[in-house]
Amino acid sequence: MRALVVGGTGPTGPYIVRGLLKRGYEVTLFHRGTHESDEIPACVEHIHGDPHFRETIEASLVGREFDLVLATYGRLRHLSSVLRGRTNRFIGIGGVAVYRGYKEPERLFPQGMLVPTRESDSRVEDDEEVRFSRLMSESEDAVFTDHPGATLFRYPYVYGPNQLIPREWCVIRRVLDHRSHIIVPEGGLMLATHGYAENLAHAVLLAVDQPQAAAGQAYNCGDEMTMTVRQLIEVIAQAMGATLKIVSVPNEVAIASRALTMREDLHHWVMDISKLQRELGYHDLVHPVTAVRETVMWYLQNPPERGGEIEQRLADPFDYEIEDRVIAAQATALDELHRAIAGVTTTRRPHAYAHPRQPGERDHRAR
Repeated sequence: MRALVVGGTGPTGPYIVRGLLKRGYEVTLFHRGTHESDEIPACVEHIHGDPHFRETIEASLVGREFDLVLATYGRLRHLSSVLRGRTNRFIGIGGVAVYRGYKEPERLFPQGMLVPTRESDSRVEDDEEVRFSRLMSESEDAVFTDHPGATLFRYPYVYGPNQLIPREWCVIRRVLDHRSHIIVPEGGLMLATHGYAENLAHAVLLAVDQPQAAAGQAYNCGDEMTMTVRQLIEVIAQAMGATLKIVSVPNEVAIASRALTMREDLHHWVMDISKLQRELGYHDLVHPVTAVRETVMWYLQNPPERGGEIEQRLADPFDYEIEDRVIAAQATALDELHRAIAGVTTTRRPHAYAHPRQPGERDHRAR
């Protein structure tokens, strides 16, 4: 059996490739060759070419046919079209940004994506909305037109080793730099589905193993447990044997945390993965808390270059002087607010239900 993996050198790729080899596939990677991985076994064939353009895809794959194609990178619509009639199965990897409200929550009423967001919820299909998301929708449609029995996975943010934009580094570096505080917007209580690379690869391989169940289906995927930003910080700090005081500030001035939260709004991005669990039997291979700890250990052993390409992609300024000014300004403002409410007393809300002490009697509030 011959399998083509488009991409394959990113966070989930090595897990997918090794899983295919264990299942008896002869694996070929089709990628640009700019990011080779030591985790790819030497027996895997490499085809170097650009999977983003029809002409380069055709030139790279001329005369080749495969029993299985896993398109984890490149432009799905072109890969799908070129490989039509040249593979028995096509599995494509897209993303949850296809849903309406992911990029522009104000377009929905009520604002923001529903929690959880299901595969049946509306995708971006309007030219007036986010163009990138609309193109993702069109690519999904193209895949099912070219390969009616295809399977699509909508990845959330992927974390783990070799992530090109590692959110965890925002916290790890602050601990390494001996910071005692970290700024988060509005308590850091935002929720967003994330997926550990090994867990996401496991989901994809479940579809490989169950072709009939997965045929013609699109699946949300991600970890079974969703941590808040605050919980993520706590897990990372604990893994490093440190304590970071979390400073909650209004979202409007939480500029320092944008790289960590990966957004400017406070809406939740929580995907419903029950279809994946129900139809393919998905469960996390690695518990998310363990996964974050393993990710931290990997980045401690493989730290990004200070000011280098990864930190530039991450777009975290690590400007501690500004952070300290924000923290100090917030402390001053809180002092002023506490003075404003000095002397205000609060009364406890009574329990809503009656609590009589004897049968047939009313309680102390005559209820």
